Amino acid sequence: MTAAEKFRNLLAADDRYDPEAYNFIYEALDWTLKKVARAEGRSNHHVTGRELLEGVRQFAIEQFGCLARTVLENWGITATDDFGEIVFNLVEHDLMGKQDSDSKDDFHAVFDFADVFDLAPVFCYAVERDEWKAAYVSKGRIRGTAKKS
Repeated sequence: MTAAEKFRNLLAADDRYDPEAYNFIYEALDWTLKKVARAEGRSNHHVTGRELLEGVRQFAIEQFGCLARTVLENWGITATDDFGEIVFNLVEHDLMGKQDSDSKDDFHAVFDFADVFDLAPVFCYAVERDEWKAAYVSKGRIRGTAKKS
């Protein structure tokens, strides 16, 4: 059976998530593997559920900025548990591998979407590149900083 056939079977068995959500997980996993492997000097190609979720969080912000939460929710993803469901759907349909120690529980309530995706852009101008760049910070951090002033 081809990967495309396996994917069609997955979508027929569980239509809770937009097909783009699965593609996003693959891209976020690749992004995370590169970041984690580079940062830790690891040679193995496995990340834990929590490492993947942190990569997903950062990758979503990098890709979608302030719209990250909106995009994910549009795909049917409203909590970290949804990422676990997506990953294990892929595993069940032989489209992703896992280790014996991996579990859906690794994805349970790891962070709250409102906390990590309620973002405000912070703009800065890079003179040497003659361009504006946007970074994103939690609105909670901004409010917390404002209260201390």
